[in-house]
Amino acid sequence: MENLKVFACSESSEKFTEEICNYLQLEKGQIKRMKFKNDNNFVQILESVRDKDVFLIQSTQPPVNERIMELLITIDAVKRASAKRITVVLPYYIYSRSDKKDQPRIPVTAKLLAQLIEAAGANRVLTCDLHNKAIQAYFNINCDVLTAESLLEKYFDLKKIENKVVVATDAGSSKKAYKYAEHFGCPISLVDKRRDGNNDKAIASSVIGEIKDKNALIFDDEVDTAGSIMETIDVIKKFGARDIYVGCTHGVLSGPAIERIKNSEIKELVMTNTIPLTKEKQIDKITVVSISELFGEAIKRIHNETSIGELFETN
Repeated sequence: MENLKVFACSESSEKFTEEICNYLQLEKGQIKRMKFKNDNNFVQILESVRDKDVFLIQSTQPPVNERIMELLITIDAVKRASAKRITVVLPYYIYSRSDKKDQPRIPVTAKLLAQLIEAAGANRVLTCDLHNKAIQAYFNINCDVLTAESLLEKYFDLKKIENKVVVATDAGSSKKAYKYAEHFGCPISLVDKRRDGNNDKAIASSVIGEIKDKNALIFDDEVDTAGSIMETIDVIKKFGARDIYVGCTHGVLSGPAIERIKNSEIKELVMTNTIPLTKEKQIDKITVVSISELFGEAIKRIHNETSIGELFETN
């Protein structure tokens, strides 16, 4: 793959990029990043990318807005260096929760980010498990969306949890929960839950389906403050659930999330490494499984112009 180049846009994305490059048996692209004394960012590509197929990998470890600027500047640098094609790799799509105008006088920042990435010069985007699938349509360039479903299914298959039930945290997640329940060959339960405006506190009161004396599996695209998960856990515990496992793609884990998880009834939270888990957030209840090989295979298929759809069928 002589014409393929993979670069990390920030220090926080270096490890993920290295894992991808190891899978591809490829040297990581050489790049210089620094800040001037006036806080302006500077990026220089340290090798030729003329007529190359370039993939730029950016994490979303805070500060988030700094990560956006790093990405846009790196896109511009690669574009001006005459790259043949530029693919932005966002394991977790920044601002994905600002995906619709559901209140007066607010932005749709997820779409704004898509427009900024295009304006900077990207030709394609590769991401994973969007908070809202409609975000894919915000782009006028190709946007490929991977999923961690198979990775999480394989992990829990190996645990051989008996007498289990998949719990949907609300009506909106019931379709996702049904797919997991179908894979595990187990029943599904639904927690009746509502959320008020921008308030992170979810309100749940009842459970639809049998959950008493069963081991509960809860799946979500992301865990942010963990308020929603905690409310769900409180309810299903009241209805007699035994051990509780949570699986998610993106471990945002902001604010009080770690303390909530540490002091909760969760037996294990399993998440992928789309967002780096910093040292202070590493606790015994959290397990991280790497999704870098899936991204590496997707990059290889995009570069070779073969089907990504087949990747979902075989993994």
